[in-house]
Amino acid sequence: MIMRLVQFIAENGKRRVGVVDGDKVAPLAGVDTVRDLAAIAIDRGMTMIEAAECRFDEARESYDVIASAGRLLSPIDHPDPAHLLVTGTGLTHLGSASARANMHQAASKAADETDSMKMFRMGLEGGKPPSGEKGIQPEWFYKGDGSIIAAPGDDIPSPSFALDGSEEPEIAGVYINDPDGFPVRIGFVIGNEFSDHVMERQNYLYLAHSKLRACAIGPELLLGDLPGHVEGVSRVYRDGGILWEKPFVSGEENMSHSIDNLEYHHFKYDIFRRPGDIHLHFFGTATLSFADGIQTRDGDEFEIEAKPFGRPLRNRLAVQPEEPVKVRVI
Repeated sequence: MIMRLVQFIAENGKRRVGVVDGDKVAPLAGVDTVRDLAAIAIDRGMTMIEAAECRFDEARESYDVIASAGRLLSPIDHPDPAHLLVTGTGLTHLGSASARANMHQAASKAADETDSMKMFRMGLEGGKPPSGEKGIQPEWFYKGDGSIIAAPGDDIPSPSFALDGSEEPEIAGVYINDPDGFPVRIGFVIGNEFSDHVMERQNYLYLAHSKLRACAIGPELLLGDLPGHVEGVSRVYRDGGILWEKPFVSGEENMSHSIDNLEYHHFKYDIFRRPGDIHLHFFGTATLSFADGIQTRDGDEFEIEAKPFGRPLRNRLAVQPEEPVKVRVI
């Protein structure tokens, strides 16, 4: 069984959590956030679906009205954004190495293959270990805290110093650490991981810089099992028309790492098991408009959709004005 949740602002201005029911949203009684619902599920030893089913309200609201009024929120957040960490992994999908290797080929002329290809091959050989065994660790990166997440329909800000700002259609896991510090996966979201690929292409060691960007997820949180094979479509719009469109696939059948392996190598660090913290962890992709020569610009619109995740995620690219940065000495 699966279920999809949204967070939204009701007409009275209060936050609500609702179950998606076709073109309607069924608000849940007694909880204002997905975080609240997860806390109840953890405390009572229930699944997220069971916790939601206990709180069905007979009322229904129009999904279209909520969305058109700009009242959809990101499907997960935290009242203190510093306690929501956004991270991810790369080179995890079959086919993901080719685009990355081409980006870094110039810097690796003396080698038989790029570091990206080496990392990818390591994942192919050891990214899906037998149950109970530890596999090879993946590439890992930090994106930011909860303040970088753009809500569905909102602009994705790109800093003035960015050399590129392009989409990355990905699935991400959503986790909450229980009171004892054990990570609990509460669901999955579709997302736009969004990165600066030109900066990364200059030198692989700029990967960390290129990932310190905003992202977007949602609009829906998928509860239950993630299908082994997920098909989706990623699009870039410019001036009202489609500039680029391409299908993408995800799910473990299309990955060189198992999700269990990615989760282990993230949560093996005790700093990521602080009670109460939320983690949004991107699982990677093999499909980028940048790899096809697309250069985005201010005002371009991104659309990412995959059937298991409900409605598409749409956001507009907004280049930010330059902000002078000077360290004050006292």
